[in-house]
Amino acid sequence: MVTTRLIDPRDAEVLARLLTENRDFLAPYEPLREESYFTPDGQRADIDAALNTHRQAANLPHVILDETGAVIGRITLSGIVRGALQSGSVGYWVAQAAGGRGAGTAAVTRMTQLAFKELALHRVQAETLVDNVRSQRVLEKVGFTRYGLAPEYLKIAGRWQDFVMCQLLS
Repeated sequence: MVTTRLIDPRDAEVLARLLTENRDFLAPYEPLREESYFTPDGQRADIDAALNTHRQAANLPHVILDETGAVIGRITLSGIVRGALQSGSVGYWVAQAAGGRGAGTAAVTRMTQLAFKELALHRVQAETLVDNVRSQRVLEKVGFTRYGLAPEYLKIAGRWQDFVMCQLLS
């Protein structure tokens, strides 16, 4: 069964390897990255930053684990806002070799369950590039609904791109 767990600094080596192996596969969906990002030290720095934000209750950074317990990707509930909004935004990636077998769907399902049951959020948002139909299907399977289009929302692959906006309410 695919599951997730809180990211750990010891995940840096495997994440650096996965990101390097999947660099071309992930490039169309990611911001441009410094070369150091793809190294174990770069991943340790990224993990440390994510865990610091987690300690401030502003995100929930997890790794995605396959049936054997091997790390196959990352998923993060970020931008957690309390008060009247009670919301966060989920983003994830799965290694190409692990794709197409429900790992993304299982990870997004788990993260939304944590958001609603453990964090008591009201809303989880997700954004996908307009042409990222696979991720849109994952979100639909989990129950997300499309509510809009955000023109030039994020700078991905070196250019400002439009995104489909989706949400799931508790």
